[in-house]
Amino acid sequence: MRVVLAEDAVLMREGLIGLLERFGHTVVAAVGDADALLVAAREHRPDLVVTDVRMPPGHTDEGLRAAVALRVDPGVAVLVLSQYAATAYAAELLGPVGRGGVGYLLKDRIGQIADFADAVVRVAAGETVIDPDVVRQLLARRRTTGPLDRLTPRERDVLGLMAEGRANLAIARALDISDNAVAKHIGNIFAKLDLPAEDGHRRVLAVLTHLRG
Repeated sequence: MRVVLAEDAVLMREGLIGLLERFGHTVVAAVGDADALLVAAREHRPDLVVTDVRMPPGHTDEGLRAAVALRVDPGVAVLVLSQYAATAYAAELLGPVGRGGVGYLLKDRIGQIADFADAVVRVAAGETVIDPDVVRQLLARRRTTGPLDRLTPRERDVLGLMAEGRANLAIARALDISDNAVAKHIGNIFAKLDLPAEDGHRRVLAVLTHLRG
C-alpha cells in the first residue's frame, strides 16, 4: 500500500517508516505537522494515512483535525495514533461519514507488531478499528440511562467488539457463539437503538451510539 505518515517526533517517525516498509508498504510522504499532512495526502492520494493526534504548531489535536478532514476530502482511510486513551477523540474521529476506513490506536499498540500490522491492513480495506483499551474505557463510562440500557449484557458484548472493528466471524469466535447468534444479536441491537433497516450505515451508527453512551 501507499502510505502518508504524520508524526512530529523524528525517532518515532523513522521507526514507523521502517515498520511499514517491513510490512511491504511504501511510505510516499513522511511529515511532521498537520498542514504538511493535508498537503501530502491530497497530493499523493494514498491508500492510508497514519497520523499522531498532537502535532505542531499547537500540539493539541491538530493531527486529529486533519484526519477528520481527510476522511471526507479526499475520502482516504485514516489510522490515528494516540498516546492516551482519549475517548472524545475516538468519538470525533468516527463522527463524519467518510468513504475510507478509520482506526484509533494507542501508540503502545505499535509494539505489538502483529496487532499494528493487522490494523493497518484492515483500516486500508475500509474497516473500523478501535483500540480495545479505548473500548473498555467507553464501557466503564457508559451512562446509567439511555438507549444502550435497552441492550442485554450479551448484546453489549457484541456491540463492544463491533466498536473494535471486528467482523461477525471474529465476534463469534471471541464470544464462543455461532455466526447466526451474532447476526441475531446485531439485529436486536439495531432494533433496540432504533436504527432503520433502510439506513446503510447502521453498523457505524450503532458504534457511534456506543461511543457517545
